Amino acid sequence: MYDFNLAPDTPKAERYDYLLQCASALVDGEPDGVANMANLASLIWQLVPDLNWAGFYRSVEDELVLGPFVGKPACIRIPFGRGVCGAAASQAATQLVPDVHAFEGHIACDAASRSELVVPVIREGKVIAVIDLDSPEPNRFDSEDADGIERLAALAASCI
Repeated sequence: MYDFNLAPDTPKAERYDYLLQCASALVDGEPDGVANMANLASLIWQLVPDLNWAGFYRSVEDELVLGPFVGKPACIRIPFGRGVCGAAASQAATQLVPDVHAFEGHIACDAASRSELVVPVIREGKVIAVIDLDSPEPNRFDSEDADGIERLAALAASCI
């Protein structure tokens, strides 16, 4: 049984260090990528506060296909270049969006989402997935969040 918990006032740097430590323990020795994505999505949900969606989209040809997640039902397919997730995939770059309503072409799967952080998972120079975090709070994410999820994406690249 896994029991990962943090005090609500844990500083972000410590929070993401702990997230990475827990993630490493969860995926260690597990070869199934879907199982690893499911556990990582759940871990993000448990350890990163103020989210209304956390999960993966997998890269399949020139589109993203919904992977394991926690939150409300979501869009199943997103073309590269469309919305925040598609921008992260096509540019192979983190997208930190303080106000999703100001992002041209934003795809609203949950009307409650106000800010978003999407980090590409890159293996051998190719985007194989993205990690998508949504929050009902505007300006929820900052560079510390981006750095923490980018470190998680680097770990995910080796186990999904």
